[in-house]
Amino acid sequence: MPRKPWLSTAWRLGATLAVSGLVLTSCSNGSTRSTTPISSTVGITQVPKPTMGGTAYFALTPGLTPNWIFPFASVNYFSTTNLTQFQYLMYRPLYWFGSPTSTSPDVDYALSPANAPSWSNDDRTVAINLKGWKFYDGQDVDAQSVIFWLNMLQAESGNWAGTESGANQWPGNVKSYYAPDGATGDTVVINLDGSYSTLWFQYNELSQISPMAEVWDVTSLMATPGSGGCGVVSKTAGLPSKAVLKACTNVWTFDTDNNGLKSSPEMAGALGTYATNKLWLEGVDGPWILKAFIGSGEKVGQSTFVPNPRYSGPQKPRLAKFVEVSYLTDQVEFEALVVGHPGAPTVGYLPWQYTPPKPAGLGPTTAGPNASHLSRSYTLHQTETWQISYFTPNLGSRLGAGGHAGAVFRQLYFRQALQELVDQSGIISRVFKGYGAPTYGPVPVYPDNNFAQGVERSAGGPYPFSVSTAISTLTAHGWNVEPEGTTYCKRAGTAAGDCGSGIPAGTPLIFTETYAETDNVATPSLKQEVGYEASTWAKAGIEVTSQDEPFAEALSVPSCLPKPTPPCRGWDMVASGGWEYDPDVLPTGEDLFATDAASNLLAGYSDAKNDALIKETNDSSNPKVFYEWEDYLARQLPVIWEPTEAEEVEISNKIHGVLPVNALENLTPEYWYYTG
Repeated sequence: MPRKPWLSTAWRLGATLAVSGLVLTSCSNGSTRSTTPISSTVGITQVPKPTMGGTAYFALTPGLTPNWIFPFASVNYFSTTNLTQFQYLMYRPLYWFGSPTSTSPDVDYALSPANAPSWSNDDRTVAINLKGWKFYDGQDVDAQSVIFWLNMLQAESGNWAGTESGANQWPGNVKSYYAPDGATGDTVVINLDGSYSTLWFQYNELSQISPMAEVWDVTSLMATPGSGGCGVVSKTAGLPSKAVLKACTNVWTFDTDNNGLKSSPEMAGALGTYATNKLWLEGVDGPWILKAFIGSGEKVGQSTFVPNPRYSGPQKPRLAKFVEVSYLTDQVEFEALVVGHPGAPTVGYLPWQYTPPKPAGLGPTTAGPNASHLSRSYTLHQTETWQISYFTPNLGSRLGAGGHAGAVFRQLYFRQALQELVDQSGIISRVFKGYGAPTYGPVPVYPDNNFAQGVERSAGGPYPFSVSTAISTLTAHGWNVEPEGTTYCKRAGTAAGDCGSGIPAGTPLIFTETYAETDNVATPSLKQEVGYEASTWAKAGIEVTSQDEPFAEALSVPSCLPKPTPPCRGWDMVASGGWEYDPDVLPTGEDLFATDAASNLLAGYSDAKNDALIKETNDSSNPKVFYEWEDYLARQLPVIWEPTEAEEVEISNKIHGVLPVNALENLTPEYWYYTG
């Protein structure tokens, strides 16, 4: 099933795969220690002895192909396709999340270049100890590799998609850092501006770091590694000097071809050179080397990987090749599965239009029957990602409702009525063909986990689907409800029973909902979902016209950031998918629901209590803090919750080691194998 667009840590595209068993742990302040959540593991089926060799083919979703190789990405390139399905094969992040033997998104230290962080100084100081892995050119993954990335973050925080505003957010919460044993040592110490939840800081802040090779600290292809001056390391606590910051900007400009804008690119902006530029090879510390990459044409983004013989990690690849295959359309991918010719997907997906409806009575995460054309060669698996789904109302809109849409959306009772008119069960069964899970708040209900509590676990959430309840809600607040017609404000004013501030009498409930395209193509299921919701809203006299537009145009992104301008207010609602918690793995809200968060600026939601509760989730690892925040936000409706569409993954009966699938889409084909 093709993936819908997703928002995350700015805007991220892509969503698949499965997760379960994530657990919050309470932490006390004081002694030096590490914090590790409890994971749930799954049994491994015994299979014949693996053989070495063979090629596995992984189907990329049309329109979602890699176009950025450098592990420091701006909003423009910060996607699941670029990071977890491409870069991570070659360049390991400091901490790897998701085990090959578990569906949990917990940290897996075996696959991480660093050991568990150690905390001291009342949780104001964290020490990172590197394991001594090697880059392809022989350099150790050492303290300099981490500080190189940290220095670049200080210089180019505006070009790192994970940057958040505020002193208590990344990287503003970093007071100083240093390497006590020097550049070639194994330890980096970071001092923070206060005490934080150790779990939150590792899962949402340290999770963003990718150690970078000294060979990238240059400003020309033939320069000596380190000559760029960005990877300068200090043995005493501090932040990089102005000279180092300037050097980092020059290095960033070279490495990224000025964020892909350079007219004669040599590095990250030159897709056609990804497999031939020796700098990308020499900086590899992961299990795979990029052997071939198609930079243009119908197969753009298609990638061929071979094993890295110098990989330091625990599992050396058994396959001879791993190929990510690019397809123009879902139909072409499906036909490749059916025909089964050489090069057909070993791991692919079943497009929505070819998916048989799931029979009633199956569990929410159990796959139904496979398409008849595929059942002999493939096994169908339903997978879920660590994500939530919603559509976003623009609280500043001056488009719909006679120019008063924003004022209408700012009324909690109206957002409540909208939520009561979202038939999540109906969408899952009638649109998603049974493949989906409800979203009732800021924490995923499925896959099973210990974060979702309270009203998010109740049937239907805090505002169960009910047309009659929604009509009563509107009527009680001054609206003349005209089912299948146009409801309008009858009692203007701000008293109890009135329509609310900024809503004049006669204001009609007429809006436009935009659903965002991926590569100029909106998925069939998304189109049907938007239409289904519009038909339900009409039962309460809420008239919604839908239209599809490219993602950035749909939200008038250039007009919304860094601060909204009038054109930003020219949209009412946007169905853009939702949010995947990665690399901000812990389901807290600082990146998407806090006032002035980058993603929230688009819609303008602001609530002081929500901001305070989010800060508590960052400061405390007490589970009660998380539960209080999620319960509050589930009821406050900063967005309108929608069901999350699951994906149907087709796995060849000849391949082993693919399951369980990583919840965060972190591919580990080094564990895949064939048998004799």
